[in-house]
Amino acid sequence: MIDEGLYCSLRQLLEEGFFHADPHPGNLVATEGGSLAYFDFGMMGDIPRHYRVGLIQMLVHYVNRDSLGLANDFHSLGFVPEGTDLLAVADALRFSFGDVRRQSNDFQGVMNHLYDVMYEFSFSLPPDYALVIRALGSLEGTAKALDPEFKVIESAYPFVIGRLLADPSPDMRKILRELLICDDGSIRWNRLERLIAAISEQSSESSSASGADSSENANGSPEWRSFDMHSVIAATEDLFDFILSRKGWRVRVFLVQDIVNASDVFLQEATFPYVYAKVGKIGDLNPERSKMIRRLVNTVQSFRQAINLAPDAWSAMLIRTLLKPESQKFVLDVFLALANHSSYKIPETFWLFMSRFLNYLDKQDIL
Repeated sequence: MIDEGLYCSLRQLLEEGFFHADPHPGNLVATEGGSLAYFDFGMMGDIPRHYRVGLIQMLVHYVNRDSLGLANDFHSLGFVPEGTDLLAVADALRFSFGDVRRQSNDFQGVMNHLYDVMYEFSFSLPPDYALVIRALGSLEGTAKALDPEFKVIESAYPFVIGRLLADPSPDMRKILRELLICDDGSIRWNRLERLIAAISEQSSESSSASGADSSENANGSPEWRSFDMHSVIAATEDLFDFILSRKGWRVRVFLVQDIVNASDVFLQEATFPYVYAKVGKIGDLNPERSKMIRRLVNTVQSFRQAINLAPDAWSAMLIRTLLKPESQKFVLDVFLALANHSSYKIPETFWLFMSRFLNYLDKQDIL
């Protein structure tokens, strides 16, 4: 029922824009059919689309701890007075983020992060945004009465990601890129890994429960937490298009560097046998390199699982992408970078790899 209430509130806030601003226990009742009914519509809020997009963007910038991006969000939404030094706001936010004593994933904790900054710079919230804060705070308070460990922001994150993947509008695609790509063009690999893992896990659960006449999947997770695979594929193709465009040149530079570094670690640690093994078997690798290897293996395995859920659609998208001249040029750039790097690394790394790989085969009684 907590998930049902969260879904109702998030859909009202982020999709419809017309929401119940006082969802306390006295205004909610569970029906016999398992639905949630609302009462007392005396306190309702109405937020236009650009405010809803701004709310999602603020969440992404908060998750990224992007203080300057968050300061710009506050300015574009009219929260701070004109003429305010946004760099000073960003510095104050950065200081607040750095206070480990106040780190939190619940809504009240996030607001505690922001209250001092809001007071210092004379923030002025539009009335409907004040109602958003009230609604989320009331929702979290109601949920905590049933589950003291409930955190509304952490629980809402899958819904927000689902909205980013499902909405093809330019502003939502831009927010998705900001979630995965740093300002300097480098990839947030930890976020990408978590996103791919979540897509694979949730979509797999939804697929395993397909055909069941229930609002929950086989593992008890509500259907709204699952990702639509066709939306995921469309978002992935848009992301590829951006990376291959002129605007994505810095991303391509970092990607080439990351691919070269990963290939070097891959060969030096002789990790080929681990790609199809369980992640838990990677513990005997060089500790300095195991983190990269673990991330690589996790991502490859999760991506394979996601592809298996819609192989035809994924294959069609990947073929379309690979046939583009920009893709072929990027593949050539990667090949040349690997060849240049390998010109002095292969004599050492290749034989080390072969030695470890043959040793692995010997232990498996393959030789």
